[in-house]
Amino acid sequence: MSTTDPAAINCEQFIAHPPAAVWRALTDPDLHAHWWAAGDVRPVVGHRFTLDMGKWGLQPCEVLAVEPERLLRYSFASGTLDTTITWRLESEGTGTRLFLEHAGFDLDSPLGKAAVEGMGNGWPGLLRRIASALDVTAH
Repeated sequence: MSTTDPAAINCEQFIAHPPAAVWRALTDPDLHAHWWAAGDVRPVVGHRFTLDMGKWGLQPCEVLAVEPERLLRYSFASGTLDTTITWRLESEGTGTRLFLEHAGFDLDSPLGKAAVEGMGNGWPGLLRRIASALDVTAH
């Protein structure tokens, strides 16, 4: 997908932790809840889980692709937003460059349009929280 796709959010963040640690932040339910949302996320293709998005409710998800410490893709908000979140990790020096693509927003629906705008503003801050969560749990 093109990074100019208006129905997708693309962002990246350098995290001063190795890919194994960043992978843990994406796939360990306790750590995941620390930086984003509570839910039984697991890196197993076909695994269904929900993320507790607070005022936006429980969002059903299903793992679509897993390459340990390299890629995690899952459907997000099935039945409402029907989007896909893809996390890609690349080793960079002593840390990791984390790429996020949140794609598939329906820009013809008010919900989809509001979600892409709101999440587009929210994702960069969430990605920055991953490093903080890893710093706290490393001590």
